[in-house]
Amino acid sequence: MNQIEQVKELQRQGLTTTAIAGRLGLDRKTSTKYMLVDDYNPAAPELKLEESKLDRWKVTIDGWLEEDRRMRYKQRHTAKRVHQRLLEEHPGDYACSYPLVQRYLKRMKAELKEAMGFLELVWELGQAQADFGEADVIEAGVRRTIKYFTLTFPASNAGYLQVFGGETAECVAQGLKDIFTRIGGVPSRIVFDNASGVGRRVRDRVTFAELFMRFKCHYGFSVSFCNPASGNEKGNVENKVGYLRRNLLVPIPEIEGIEQWNGELFGRAERDFERPHYKKGRSIAELFAEERLHLGPLPAKPFNVERFERVNTDLYGKFCIDGCHWYSSSPESGDTKLTIGIKAHSVEVYATDGEVVCSHRRIYGGDRSDSSDYQTSLETLVKKTGAWPNSALRAGVDESTRTSLDAMDKPELRRVLAILAKSSAAYGYDVAIDSLEEALRLGAIDSYSLQALSSRIAFDGLLGNLGSALDLGVYDRAFISTPGGVE
Repeated sequence: MNQIEQVKELQRQGLTTTAIAGRLGLDRKTSTKYMLVDDYNPAAPELKLEESKLDRWKVTIDGWLEEDRRMRYKQRHTAKRVHQRLLEEHPGDYACSYPLVQRYLKRMKAELKEAMGFLELVWELGQAQADFGEADVIEAGVRRTIKYFTLTFPASNAGYLQVFGGETAECVAQGLKDIFTRIGGVPSRIVFDNASGVGRRVRDRVTFAELFMRFKCHYGFSVSFCNPASGNEKGNVENKVGYLRRNLLVPIPEIEGIEQWNGELFGRAERDFERPHYKKGRSIAELFAEERLHLGPLPAKPFNVERFERVNTDLYGKFCIDGCHWYSSSPESGDTKLTIGIKAHSVEVYATDGEVVCSHRRIYGGDRSDSSDYQTSLETLVKKTGAWPNSALRAGVDESTRTSLDAMDKPELRRVLAILAKSSAAYGYDVAIDSLEEALRLGAIDSYSLQALSSRIAFDGLLGNLGSALDLGVYDRAFISTPGGVE
């Protein structure tokens, strides 16, 4: 303060910064700093806490309390357990009393509760929360575990769900795209859990999956992640995940396919909007109708939710994604590089001209899987009919069909496979196989019969009653002029 007082005195005498610095032997920056200060109120003395015997153990205790935040409530440290553990792990060194530990834990837990206290958050119209839930369904007769993506609007309590095999960025983007299209708008902000597939926040740094970053820019909404161990920040969607499971997924749904079912789930979710809001006294449908007015517009062009990759194939034309799932391309593509498109529900294989060579249903989970495209296998078998006995296609047909085809000589088998490949390209593999089975049963394995059966199955079903849709009386009226004869 003596030096500061000298500077201020010379300043009052009208000396310049340079002159003051030269006279007092100070750096010019130092004299300038002192000249600019105009508040010299004394500061209150800092409270100096008395040292405690527990001070040297507080870092250890704080570490245990931090670990407890990730544990089940009943498996967290009590004051008694902390005291016992310190005695056990530091015998002869730890010499604190139990009441001292008890008081410290009580104070720390109170501070943590105050810092993490649950506030009733206010959500603006047009903001949303997103999360995943898990449930079982029976799809095409097989029980499997699915993930259902849930998007809620806390202001109105409206919520939608869409079902997928996993929790990847492709699933999130496809779910959001379909919901945005359904409601005709885009939320201004979406809050995600830090464990979602769209990206992660580590401290203040946010890293997005590239596909989701493109999707976010395309639709023009902002994203934020809730704080760790802060489920209350997206409590609306967490409650909705449980509510939708109890009300839409119990008993276990029996479905034919996920994509078709997703369309039905929109209507089921919206029928639930007719109930009153739990606090506002109006229906969710009314509140959401108002909230939709605050949504942003849909982009002029829809977003293609597809992640492209270049992959290497093995000698059989198969490639691997997600570390354990193998998909076929074609035997001709063995030991090459291919462009594939990874979507939420499927994996597409592209030719060099951009045409889709084959398409597979996308497989999720940690167990190894192999998926074959029988269309490409058929075309290869037509050229290499000798491979029929060991082909995946032979193993996939029923025993009766397999026996009939095994009994054919090579030229006849090649002819039937060629017809089957043509029907498969036109109507799909399943239809082609159904028509082959029916043709074998009828003993009509010529080209015209197989194509006619394929057409009938594709458009009317194998057991469709064609006669009920036809009025044959029109022919009578056209050709019979009198009751007694024909002109």
